[in-house]
Amino acid sequence: QVQLVESGGGLVQAGGSLRLSCAASGSIFSINAMGWYRQAPGKQRELVASSGSRIRYADSVKGRFTISRDNAKNTVYLQMNSLQPEDTAVYYCNAEILAKYYWGHGTQVTVSS
Repeated sequence: QVQLVESGGGLVQAGGSLRLSCAASGSIFSINAMGWYRQAPGKQRELVASSGSRIRYADSVKGRFTISRDNAKNTVYLQMNSLQPEDTAVYYCNAEILAKYYWGHGTQVTVSS
């Protein structure tokens, strides 16, 4: 079993910053990739950023968000700067381990205007 636990969400004003963390634990042999997705009300879940063989960002967050990993701690971070109301969503951590995908329960990010 693999568990992903997110933290760091909350309420912030437009222009503010938040840092999300996601720690993986359990039967971890090798994490191929970790990333962040988000889902706003009434919308599909979308990729925000991923860190695997290469780093990818959604166009909407390029230049504002930064993904990083601490492999020794099996943790991935998402530094979010210049937050806008349209960034409001539940943010989910994702990990690819031995060709299987795991999800965290999500953390709410709310950006007020």
